Amino acid sequence: MNSKPLPVRRVAVAAGLVLALGCGVSAQASAIGPRTVNAKDAKATIAACSQKVLGVSATKEPADSKDARHLLLTVQNAGDKKCNLYRYPLVRLGAGRNTAPVIKESDATPGVPVTLAPGQEAYAALLVNGPMDVYEAKSITLSLQGSQSGSTAGKPIDVPMPVPTLYANDFQRVTYWTTASGLALRFIMSQ
Repeated sequence: MNSKPLPVRRVAVAAGLVLALGCGVSAQASAIGPRTVNAKDAKATIAACSQKVLGVSATKEPADSKDARHLLLTVQNAGDKKCNLYRYPLVRLGAGRNTAPVIKESDATPGVPVTLAPGQEAYAALLVNGPMDVYEAKSITLSLQGSQSGSTAGKPIDVPMPVPTLYANDFQRVTYWTTASGLALRFIMSQ
């Protein structure tokens, strides 16, 4: 058994530890080394979408339906930079006093905004009425939420009507924004 390499090995390990600890290598590595950014932080640096960069439309679903109870709201980023859509659209039908409440179960990625690249579309579905008395609505107004809860981004948007008159009531509901139209519609088509 050779005992000579053992002391040399101990000295080398000890010297390496002293060098690493004495020079602050571990502290410097975390301060100047690469850092990971989670998806939520990365999306926070992208501006909120506003009426200035979005094209907006509403179509009845299915397209050949007699009534316009189910609408698909579509926004398209017509700008030249990415933008974020937060939570769900604040939708007011006609002279309604309140915006349509959200269907909470429709949030596919809670707390994460929908990022739209230039030319990309996002969707929210709107259930216009239910089994109650209705009122006539001749306009749809959509407001976008800002990054902070309770804030808005830009000015309200007048959405082109898919039919001359909608028959709305307090049963109306809207979904969260998504990039999949079928996912948005899934939450309202059975109602």
